[in-house]
Amino acid sequence: MEKKVDFSLLAETWPSPIVARSEVAKFSGGLLNPRTMANHDSDGTGPKNRIMHRRRVAYWVKDLIAWMEEHASYIEIEEEVANA
Repeated sequence: MEKKVDFSLLAETWPSPIVARSEVAKFSGGLLNPRTMANHDSDGTGPKNRIMHRRRVAYWVKDLIAWMEEHASYIEIEEEVANA
């Protein structure tokens, strides 16, 4: 069974209920790039329920975290390899 990645701490430390697309790198600690998110949105594979104000796009924190958790995979290093 695959272990789920938990990004809920990001919501606790972010000061707003939304994240502007231009701020996704800052929000995610560099895991996400605004251009990559724009591509996902264009393909219909990005987070649901995004917000658009004029030409700026933002995501609800809860939806962005759910999307990140859905697309992340947890890599567990075997103890023998880690101690080598």
